[in-house]
Amino acid sequence: MSKYLLSLLFWRYAGPVSLLLTLGLLTLYMRAVGLRWSTMGLVPLKGWKARLMVLPKAGLTLVAFAIVVALTTIVGPALGLAFLAEASSGVDDRWGEVAGSLPHYLLWLGIVWTAAAFGEEMFFRGYLVTRLRLVFPDGWLGSVFAVAVSALIFGYGHFYYQGWRGAVVTCGIGLAFGTMFLLFKRNLWPLILLHGIIDTLTFTAIFMRGA
Repeated sequence: MSKYLLSLLFWRYAGPVSLLLTLGLLTLYMRAVGLRWSTMGLVPLKGWKARLMVLPKAGLTLVAFAIVVALTTIVGPALGLAFLAEASSGVDDRWGEVAGSLPHYLLWLGIVWTAAAFGEEMFFRGYLVTRLRLVFPDGWLGSVFAVAVSALIFGYGHFYYQGWRGAVVTCGIGLAFGTMFLLFKRNLWPLILLHGIIDTLTFTAIFMRGA
């Protein structure tokens, strides 16, 4: 609802702003009930070994990310799902100004590392998966449901400008990231690092198109 209302004012930035507002409200709520973000994935990295392990874990997540993207954008169209080969016009409408524009490029890099890398991982993986895990039964089936529901919401959150293709791709990415989040014993740092790097490379490529 907040994204819709904000989109009436500034469509391009409605998603990031509404997500940051949501995280702010969640933080206040969590403080009131005695919860902390450290229990939602922002675990303290104590010692050099814990910090270095973020890199190989991010690498494993990259493998999962690549598999999902290949399945949705290459295998999907080959199986007759033609809509997975069609990029939404909303992508260019939202990010077209980045091409060749240093101010827009730097602005979106700031959004990438706040609302996307930190914000999306904190909310969709850290908060949603952790809280949904308490709703569903114990065991692996409960974990599957928690990851799947959060991934569906993640995909839906990208539908408004990426269309069905973007929703399916980001849902698949949500499945991969959510799974790795649980495999890493609810450690968000590898996901945040990889998310930020991938989006930075994406916007750098868009910027260089118009350079």
